[in-house]
Amino acid sequence: MRFFVVVLIIVLLVSGLYLFINWQNKVEPEPLPVVITPVVKVKKLGPETSVIGQSVEGRAISATTYGKGKTQLVFIGGIHGGYEWNSVLLAYKFMDYLRDNPAVIPDNLKVTVIPSANPDGVYKVIGKEGRFVLADVPTTGDQSPGRFNAHTVDLNRNFDCQWQPQSMWRGQSVKAGSAPFSEPEAVAIRDFVLTNKSSAVIFWHSQAGAVYASKCEGDILPGTLAIMTAYAQASGYPAVKSFDAYDVTGDAEGWLASIGIPALTVELKTHQAIEWAENLAGVKALFKYYGL
Repeated sequence: MRFFVVVLIIVLLVSGLYLFINWQNKVEPEPLPVVITPVVKVKKLGPETSVIGQSVEGRAISATTYGKGKTQLVFIGGIHGGYEWNSVLLAYKFMDYLRDNPAVIPDNLKVTVIPSANPDGVYKVIGKEGRFVLADVPTTGDQSPGRFNAHTVDLNRNFDCQWQPQSMWRGQSVKAGSAPFSEPEAVAIRDFVLTNKSSAVIFWHSQAGAVYASKCEGDILPGTLAIMTAYAQASGYPAVKSFDAYDVTGDAEGWLASIGIPALTVELKTHQAIEWAENLAGVKALFKYYGL
């Protein structure tokens, strides 16, 4: 028995010595080189579209923004819906142009387009959601009901500038809502402009064929006069400081003026053409005015 114990001890000692020697002589493998992949900041390309509100009937009111600058210009079509459907088509044409020509926007600017501020009014005339083309537009029939939203309110009489429950359009009285910003479409524009601290807002209309400045009470903002002149001279439309064909209350441009934001009404000459060359020239003049 004692013999086996001695043998076991010898075996353990030899094994331990062997392991110790091998451990001392062990060659460590060279570490693999550490490759650090640089962090690449990916610049977001292309426009960003968001839904800023809904119409009375639940149709989306969208805003698409191009460029990354701090100074924001806003262009709005279709506040009078299907009655001025060419202002919506002009806005969509402008969006396509900005998508295909992003370099036209100065680095310090971002440009937001709200192509259809009264989608229910467009639907009354066009009979479809979203984008449409000239072929979709009826060539006959009274399109004036498309001027109003689904509450039969003239949205460009629903803003908080000398608001009255009834206002005027040509020779007729029109509903202006139950209070300023009673309509969800007007609220969407108001909240977007206030949230983003927009620098200027341009509304496309038809069919007076002129560029109008804006004011609520007091004098026209100097910035408004400057951009009215720039847009008018470039586009060839007459520049008109004050709309006086009939009394207007509660208009969006006047409300913007009341909170210190220059705003223009750009009226196309007819209810059919988008007058692309003229308006592109006007827009580029604003880019030059606001650009670095």
